[in-house]
Parts: sequence; C-alpha cells; structure tokens
Amino acid sequence: MSTPLKITTGRRKTAIARVFITEGAGSITINGRDFEEYFPTVALQNQILFPLALTNARQSYDFKVNAHGGGSTGQVGAVRLGIARALIGVNPELRGVLKENGLLTRDSRAKERKKPGRPGARKRFQFSKR
Repeated sequence: MSTPLKITTGRRKTAIARVFITEGAGSITINGRDFEEYFPTVALQNQILFPLALTNARQSYDFKVNAHGGGSTGQVGAVRLGIARALIGVNPELRGVLKENGLLTRDSRAKERKKPGRPGARKRFQFSKR
C-alpha cells in the first residue's frame, strides 16, 4: 500500500476506527477484509458509503480501516466518522456538505454507568410498603 494521504480516527460508544486514505479506485478494507464481508447487512454498508456518496468520492480514494472495540453498529459509526474526517483532510472544501448532513459530529451517547447501591443505572430495587 502506498503512503496514506491522511490518517484519521473515528469513535462511537466503545468502538475506535483508524482510517488510512490513499488515492485509488474505491476499495474499502476493514481489518484486512472487504467492507461488504465485514459488515454483511445492506443498512450497515450504506452507512459507511454515505459520506462517499455525498461527496462523489467513491471511485477516487481507497480506505484501509483498523476497527476494534464495541459491536457492529458502534464500529460502523466510528468508521463513518473516520471516513468523513479523512475526506476533509484531503479536500477541505467538502466540509460544508459533510457538516450539514451531521457526519462530522461525534455521537457521544454511551452506556450509562451502574450506580452503587442500585441494580442498574436507573433501575431501583422493588419497594415494599410492609
């Protein structure tokens, strides 16, 4: 693989994705596998392709991604953010299009911690009057 044009990071929940962008024909590799094989459902694949479809950059760049942590949806969100950031690193004029579609905002929602003396984050033990 040639020298990457830009290396970016995307995060979602506990998932982290490092994205390497290079000039190429449009291949997307995640953890050494093709992204259609790594994320088998069409909905997940469309989320990854969304920033590329908006910017018409699908056939212009190759992406090599290292994703770890979290589940499949968390990893998809992390990869999507990493790809959007990489596209801006290569072409800053794409920032407006990506920003107005919400692709540059890190989704900070994560699991709430369990509180001491309680069975869960919000759940309470059953109340007994007598």
